[in-house]
Amino acid sequence: MIEFYKMSGSGNDFIIIDNRDLSLDVGDIRQFVQKVCRHKLSVGADGLFLIEPSACVDFKWQFFNSDGSNAEMCGNGSRCVARYAYHKGIAGKKMSFETMAGIISAEVNDDVVKVKLTDPSEVKLGEKIDVDGRIFLLDSVNTGVPHAVAFVDNLQSFPVAEWGRKIRFSKHYAPQGTNADFATVLAPQKIQLRTYERGVEDETLACGTGMVAAVLAAAQRGLVVSPVDVLVQSGETLRIYYDRKDEGFREIYLEGKVKMVYQGFLFAEAYK
Repeated sequence: MIEFYKMSGSGNDFIIIDNRDLSLDVGDIRQFVQKVCRHKLSVGADGLFLIEPSACVDFKWQFFNSDGSNAEMCGNGSRCVARYAYHKGIAGKKMSFETMAGIISAEVNDDVVKVKLTDPSEVKLGEKIDVDGRIFLLDSVNTGVPHAVAFVDNLQSFPVAEWGRKIRFSKHYAPQGTNADFATVLAPQKIQLRTYERGVEDETLACGTGMVAAVLAAAQRGLVVSPVDVLVQSGETLRIYYDRKDEGFREIYLEGKVKMVYQGFLFAEAYK
């Protein structure tokens, strides 16, 4: 049996497994992830983390989307992993850990976790992209993973799954594809966001890196000022902090609550 924790970061849910002894033996890891992340047939989750040893910081992770693909970064996942690591005694309240996107630092205060993310790259505003015959004005921001942000009216009625999927697989973003974010600015320090996530291949209730991408795109357009509250589909509100540096951004933080849902054991039937 494999011990795991189920955690939720504002509606993004994850399976976390302590693999610091590198003893996990489940055969094809991608198939394992796909099977345990199936809703109704197994645990069900947006993704899975393996916590592994690091030579330079508190630990490192391997992160897999629910389709078994690797992802460089996950904002809400980083908050979940930080609270898990503190709860398990792997790290103190302040910690650093390795990801494919770089070193992430975090601070845990009860159920509120604040993470410092890597600086964004590849910021491109106002690209006119033809997506299946419809022209979108998209802002591209890489916040550890690629995002395409569209500012739209009537966000709640907007068909996010339909157009998010088409943008995600658009030839403009080939071959790796992109996450697709749809945002509305509600006030100079508040936006609302919905995200279609690459690797989950559906709209999710929240996306940390998507929140950062949308806020930075709005900031670059002069629509918001730090800190910015972001209302997501789960109904929760998170906060993004940033500093401007010339034409870029630095000191980017994502803060919000994390739920420790349950601890359990995976029987082989869960992934066979």
